[in-house]
Amino acid sequence: DASGAMVIDKGGFLITQQGDLEVDTVTLAALASASFAANESIAGLVQERTFSTVFQQGDNYSMLILAIDDNCLLVVIFINKSTTVGAVKHYAAESVTLVAEQFVKAEQRDPDNRLDLSAMNLSDPSELFKQKDPPQS
Repeated sequence: DASGAMVIDKGGFLITQQGDLEVDTVTLAALASASFAANESIAGLVQERTFSTVFQQGDNYSMLILAIDDNCLLVVIFINKSTTVGAVKHYAAESVTLVAEQFVKAEQRDPDNRLDLSAMNLSDPSELFKQKDPPQS
């Protein structure tokens, strides 16, 4: 029972969101990516290649951040009283696999046209990720 989820890039840009996140999701995306980056640095200090997830627990809400691929993260915010982190992690892992597969398909369609949201510095990149109508013949 997630309150909401976001796909963000590791630069902190919000790609898409779903659910009832009644917070500033642009700021949350930036802070979540910074938290994940800090944990990647910690992983290096303890001779790990990376930590693939970050979990933060509060009194009412918790946040799970999972790596989708080398560039993007899935952030899930959920209510502690209605679910467990194990259940969220299980279902989020399935979602990560599906989203990663879609990213691979998108890259295969146009391998020379990669997006770097950090370099583009867009305040709202969601238009870049909407399905485009097929060309008319």
